[in-house]
Amino acid sequence: MELTTGLDLASRVHRSVLVTLRGDGRPQLSNVLHQRAGDGELRISTTTERAKYANLSRRPWAALHVASEDFWAYAVLEGEVELSAPAAQPDDATVEELVDYYRSLSGEHDDWPAYRRAMVAEHRVVVRLHPQRAYGNAGASS
Repeated sequence: MELTTGLDLASRVHRSVLVTLRGDGRPQLSNVLHQRAGDGELRISTTTERAKYANLSRRPWAALHVASEDFWAYAVLEGEVELSAPAAQPDDATVEELVDYYRSLSGEHDDWPAYRRAMVAEHRVVVRLHPQRAYGNAGASS
């Protein structure tokens, strides 16, 4: 599968499964929402308390499994990961990126100041997956 084909599916479907690797090498799977940035980067929001954050801090690699709405077409996008700094202030760069992430997936928030405070309180980070390989069957149908 061409990388662009997998990224096209990831642009249309935002629910996915993130695969990270535990310290012993076994996979850790998490249901996530992802955003595709214009440059092909895939972004996910998480907290510093989650297993996926610990796994990605130790080994910055992940795979993202994206399935079509009818389930039969899918793409797995693999690549290196970059983690943002944890949100520390309501107006820092991480929170600004999280605002963009939220807007792209859900539109406008009812209370942006509360959202910004929550991002800091939850120690949110942005996972930036840089896909380098794709496989699957994004052209399949039921």
